[in-house]
Amino acid sequence: NNRLSAVFDLLRVEVLRKMEENNWKTIAVVSPTPESGKTFVSINLSMSIAHQLQKSVLLVDFDLRRPKVAKYLGLSIEKSLNDYLEGKATLSEVLVNPGLQRMVILPTNKPVLKSSELLSTKRIEDFITEIRERYSSRIVVFDLPPILNVDDARVVLPQVDCVLMVISNGLNTQDEIE
Repeated sequence: NNRLSAVFDLLRVEVLRKMEENNWKTIAVVSPTPESGKTFVSINLSMSIAHQLQKSVLLVDFDLRRPKVAKYLGLSIEKSLNDYLEGKATLSEVLVNPGLQRMVILPTNKPVLKSSELLSTKRIEDFITEIRERYSSRIVVFDLPPILNVDDARVVLPQVDCVLMVISNGLNTQDEIE
């Protein structure tokens, strides 16, 4: 849909401008509550960034309780972030190219037990540092869980340069947004 694509291109321009001004490379996409469309926004913003010739993008499905990126994109994957975190796969083995140049996805196959505890480990901190530093032109987009339901996102946010909050019109209250 061209109109939808144009909306995400406008969002991309604003996001990348702000990120470049501050020399930021990582962005977390969050929402106050479930069903706000944050995964939809994460995917479409990432695709829009991938259309920029001077940028590449890595989309990380860090919603470890309800991973949806691979499902939304119709990807059938053998190895995922789950395998990497369990030490059963290397990072290069779990990265997936969805058929779009300059875009790579790090999908999560299945929900992770004790995800908040896992996200607060040194291994995750090292992982975020590694993917941030590996390519100078790469933007890393993290699709994180809703902020008000679980503490997963709050654990990761200090390690991420900036945050995009997705608000669903009519779904989120002023209190939830604040």
